[in-house]
This record gives sequence, structure tokens and C-alpha cells, in this order.
Amino acid sequence: MRNLEAANKKLRLWYRKPAKQWTEALPVGNGRLGGMIFGQVMEEKIQLNEDSIWYGGPKVGENPDALENLPHIRKLLFDGDVEQATYLARMSMFSSPKYYNPYQPLGEMKLFFNIRQGEVHSYLRELDLQTGITRVLYHVGDTAYTREIFASYPDQVMAIHMTCSKPGGLTFCVNLNRRPYEGDSYARSSDSIVMNGECGKDGVAFSGVLRAKSPDGVIKTIGDFISVEGASEVTLLFAANSTFREADPAAACLRQLEEADAYTYAELKQRHSADYRSLFERVEFSLSSPEEEQLLATDELMQAAAEGRPKQSERLTELYFQYGRYLTIASSRPGSLPSNLQGIWNDSFTPPWESKYTININTQMNYWPVEVCGLSECHEPLFGLVERMRVPGRVTAKKLYGCGGFVAHHNTNIWGETRPEGILATSVLWPMGAAWLSLHLWEHYAYTLDLTFLQERAYPVLKEAAEFFMDYLTEAPDGTYVTGPSISPENSYILPNGVKGTLCMGPSMDTQIVRALFEACIASSGLLSCDEDFRSQLTERMAKLPQPRIGANGQLLEWLEDYAEFEPGHRHISHLFALHPGTQIDIHATPELAEAAMVTLRNRLANGGGHTGWSCAWIINMFARLGDGGSALAYLSNLFEKSTYPNLFDAHPPFQIDGNFGAVAGIAEMLLQSHMGELNLLPALPDEWKSGRIKGIRARGGYVVDLVWDEGQLSEAAIQASRSGVCTVRSTVPIVVMLDEQEVARSGKDPLTSFQVQGGHTYRLLKC
Repeated sequence: MRNLEAANKKLRLWYRKPAKQWTEALPVGNGRLGGMIFGQVMEEKIQLNEDSIWYGGPKVGENPDALENLPHIRKLLFDGDVEQATYLARMSMFSSPKYYNPYQPLGEMKLFFNIRQGEVHSYLRELDLQTGITRVLYHVGDTAYTREIFASYPDQVMAIHMTCSKPGGLTFCVNLNRRPYEGDSYARSSDSIVMNGECGKDGVAFSGVLRAKSPDGVIKTIGDFISVEGASEVTLLFAANSTFREADPAAACLRQLEEADAYTYAELKQRHSADYRSLFERVEFSLSSPEEEQLLATDELMQAAAEGRPKQSERLTELYFQYGRYLTIASSRPGSLPSNLQGIWNDSFTPPWESKYTININTQMNYWPVEVCGLSECHEPLFGLVERMRVPGRVTAKKLYGCGGFVAHHNTNIWGETRPEGILATSVLWPMGAAWLSLHLWEHYAYTLDLTFLQERAYPVLKEAAEFFMDYLTEAPDGTYVTGPSISPENSYILPNGVKGTLCMGPSMDTQIVRALFEACIASSGLLSCDEDFRSQLTERMAKLPQPRIGANGQLLEWLEDYAEFEPGHRHISHLFALHPGTQIDIHATPELAEAAMVTLRNRLANGGGHTGWSCAWIINMFARLGDGGSALAYLSNLFEKSTYPNLFDAHPPFQIDGNFGAVAGIAEMLLQSHMGELNLLPALPDEWKSGRIKGIRARGGYVVDLVWDEGQLSEAAIQASRSGVCTVRSTVPIVVMLDEQEVARSGKDPLTSFQVQGGHTYRLLKC
């Protein structure tokens, strides 16, 4: 019991003082409804978000002059006239309006406490990752005050529960506001207030309702405030909805509050924690002994880790990993929208990059950890968005390129829009967004082996994305088929004559994504025994895609030609998609390409790459795929030291949540890889992680894996198979595979061990 309590004590973010800045506040969320808790004593602020609060409505803006000019732009690019091609493409292919509208805050909840006696002491603010509950505790004189805040998924409300050890010692008022875009706010009844608003022309309208209840205090409304006097215990329940989902948001809020009000606070808390823990407790991860007492607050822990104290670095890694899983659960649940650039937590009406879905890396990175980290259900909102994108994506494919299928570019939004967005040539004309997103549905199948999902949801999306490229790919002068006009996000090259270029034909990342898409579509068609003719067409066209090429300096080429890079330290390393998250480059299957990928990565980093949080996170994953655990750990440490805010949010800077999620995926990738049809155990274990364990991690093929290692070597593993078949394991130590104490297989010098598994059985792997 003591060990469990010690372990649980480590799984919390905690601080000795209130938050002063938003990036010190603690996040709560239920996928749809979110809040940032500051923990102030006298004037508390809870910054509020609801995932459908986006400014403006859907638009149609494909350029009507695109089709006429597309052949000419392609010819200019093949002829090397990049400047003229870019000049023409900006006018004829970029959309109008140029930019999507932003995701915006719902507002703020302000609480003003009437506390008169004594000094504040014994302050504690924490986020308990075991329960998904944020707490604020402090004393004023001899009186103890507590707050508990959580956003409930089962009951779709935010709950704020306050207690005071002195009978009748709680007196405060609370208000809702949305400065500077307030709609109307008013008292609805003696115990509830309402805030309504809207998000511009054609935008959503929304409503938020707050209700208070107390067993002993006096509750009334004064103006648009709820006033609570002389209470020992108070519960506030908050609901919010918009016309994105509800015809009458206010009525939906009242319904949710009525349903939640049928439970006591203790019951609401239990329902929330049971739901949350059913997801969170699937994976355990430890690098340090649970008996070791955790004395450092989170900001102190970060400082200790930055000073190079190994035990504190290990504890921070454990905390960061599980915090990332918490953020996934809190920002992406069935029925919600996907996590955007900031998850669901945004305090600005003009957030960086409009807090959109940037789909040339960032949105995908948000979902890299979900399958491997046991949160498969949290992938669902992304699938829903991709499926909705098919309708506007067909329009964009036809109007812009004259193609069938569906296409999307480097950004999308709540409405699933797909047209080219922006005005910068370095990012706009990149037609790979839908293709990359479609691969997430294939990944879900690869982990779950859910044939119904593959047939009814994944394959239709994959097929339609592939149909676009069957029409869109253009034959190059060398007989290969390439994309274009396109870019290598968001990089530029220099032609031999010194001209800087961005727009091009056949950038390496495009080809790598098309190949991965065709492979997934071909495999799906075979599994479902359908579309044999289309499968053959894909196979034939895939054979004519350009192969990865190695440049004069041993690097993997980013473009069709060995151009000089305008920015050698660029944050995007797009042409290593084939290494991660793709599978075309592997240290065992394609060692020459893997070496070129390592050269590419080292060159990029030597020139200043990896300087943003999300880029640093991608680099962790790449080094893990290359089997370089030491470098992966170095960039994890770099992310902690240079790209992490006090509340452990990723500092791009500014805040973007993809760094959090990408780093979690990177930690998992260091411990288990399954992308090459085998379970690679501890493939990139750093020397510094001498001993540890991870339990409940998932692998492609329907496996659940537990790993234990000691002195840097695997000592024990358990593999639970969901399906019968052959399991192949790669291990650096000889192993014995056991089932019910019967030996199944034994490895010698060969690192690969294959053995037959039965669905529903767990196999124990022991070091010889």
C-alpha cells in the first residue's frame, strides 16, 4: 500500500503558489469542455474553452482560374522557371479568402472571495493524474479551504467543489464574462446565471450556464453574479454548448445541468474518476523506485532536471509521459472535435496560427501516441474530421485539379475545409493533408485488427484519397510519376543560378506519403477481398514513383534534384517521413537509406534544427527509429529545458500541444517498435535508463506488451495476443518464450524469434 501511495504521489503536477501566467495554470478537460485553473486565493480565474467556439462559418473559396493555369505552372516547374511558376500559382491557385478563421476562448469564470482574517499559508495547487482532478488547498489563519475542479465526460459538465473547515466560512460571488466580445449575461434563477454569445457572421452561437448549490449556505443572484454567503460547502456546475451541435445551446446546457444535478458531488466525482481511470490506468511507466519520496514541486523538479540530476530527470520523464496521456484524454474523446494546435486550451481571440488543425505535421503528431499508449478511443475525433473533410475535399479536387477523389492542403478547421490556405508560397500548395490524415485510420486498424472498422470507415477514406492521386500524379521527363505543383513543408531550396525556390515538382515527402497511402490501400483491398482492378492499378502506378535518392554529401534528397538548402537548419525535416512515421526506411531492412537519414538528421541539427518544441519531439522519434537512444534522450532533455512551460505545456514557442504529444510518442518509440511486422523490444533504450518498466503499451497486430529491464537489458516481458498467428520478436538478449510454464521458443544469437500465438493468451519472455 505504501509503495502504491508513493507511486501515485509522483503522478501529479503540484506547486507551492498560484499561477500568475496562463502557462502556469493547470488544464482540465473532457474532450469538449476545458478550463485553465489559476488557483488564486482571493480572486480566482478559470479560463474556459469549448471545442466548437470558432469564429465565422464555412466558406467556399477555390480559385476558378486554377484548372486553366495548372498545366502551364507544371511546365514552368519542369523547365526550372520557379519564379514565374510561383508568381502565376499565387494568383491562379491560392484561394479567396486566404485564411481560415480562428478557434477562440469561450470566456472566463471569475470568483471573488470575501476572506478577512489571517495570513495565507500552507498553499498547494495540484493536478492529480491518477484521478484527473485539480485541487487548490490553503489555510487562512486556522481555517482550511479546498477546491476541487474537473470536467466530467460522463456528465458533460465542469464541477467546482469548495469546502471550508470553519462552519459558514465560505462567502464569495461568481460571474461569467467574455471580454472584449461579451454577448449578454444575466441571472436565470436564484441559483444560476447565463452567458450567451456568437462568433461573427455565419459563426456559431453559444451559451454557458453556471449553477450553484450548497447544503448550508445562502445562494442568490445579484445582477449577473451568483452570491454565496455563509457556506461550509458549495458545488458549482458549469455547462456550455454551441449551435455547432445543438439547435438550442441554452436548452442543452440546462438539460446537462439537470441531469448532473441528480447526483451528489461525491457521485459526480466518482463517475468522473471511474471513467477517466478506465483509460488512464491502462499504461504504467516507471524509471525510478516508487519508494523514493517525491519532495520537489513540478517547477522545482524541472529545475533539478535541467541541472542534470539523474533521478529528477527520470521522474520528470515519467510525469511528462503520463501528463501527455492525461492531455489526450482531456482534449480528444468520442463526440468531441480533435485536438487542435492547442488541444482545447486557448486564451486568445487571435491565437497563433489561428489554433487551427495544421495537417502538414502538427495535427498528426497530436495523435501519434494514442494507439501505442492505450488510448485508441481518443483517435475517434480525428477520424470523424477526416470523414467530414471528404465532402469539401471532393470539391477542391475537382475545381482546383480536375481530379476525382478528395484532397486537402496544409490546414483545416472545424468545418473540414480543404482548399489551399494562406498566402505564403512556403506552405500553401501542398496537396498531401488528406492523404496523411487517412493513414491514421489505417494505423488504427493495424493496432486493433478491427476488420469492421477497416471495411466501413478506413478503406473508403483510403480509397478516395488514393483515387485523387491516381488522377493527379503527373509523368515527369524521366518517366516517373510525381506530385506538383507542391512544396517540401515549409522549406526552400537554391537553384544552381542562385534563385530561391519553394514550389516544385515531386518533393520527397510527397512521394513517401503517396507510397504509404497506396500500400495501405492495397493491403486493405487484399484483406477485404475487394477492388482487385483498382489494387492492380495502384500497384502499377506505385512502381513508377521516384525512389529515395542519396545526395553527394550522403544525405537523403529533399527534392528531385540535389539542391542546396536555403535554411539548412530548418525546423521541418519533411523528407524523413519515410523514417518516421513512415516505414520505408529502417535500420535493418534498408541500412543504406537509414544511414542517409542519419546524415540528414545530423546535418539539420548541426545547423540549428530542432529549435521548436514540436520539431524537437519529431527528432526524438526519428532517433528512436534509428536505434540511437542516447540522441533521443538528449533531445527529450532539450525539450524539457528549452521548450517546456512551468505547467509542462510545450513551448513552441508560443504554446502548441503537439510537442507534448510527439514527445510522449517518442518515449514509447524508444521502448517498443512494431512498424516493421515485428515487436522490437527496447530498440532505443538510453544508457541512462538503467532500470525500469512499462506496462500496458500497445503494438501493431493487436498486442499488449509489458516490459521490465535491468542494467540496460531486457529482463522480462509479457505479450498478450488478441489474435492467433505468428509473433516475431526482436530482442538484444537471448530469450525464452513461455506459455503456462511451457517453453514455446528459445532464441540464440539471432535477434529475431518467431513463435505461434493464440488469441487471448499472454506469453512470458524471460532472459536466458
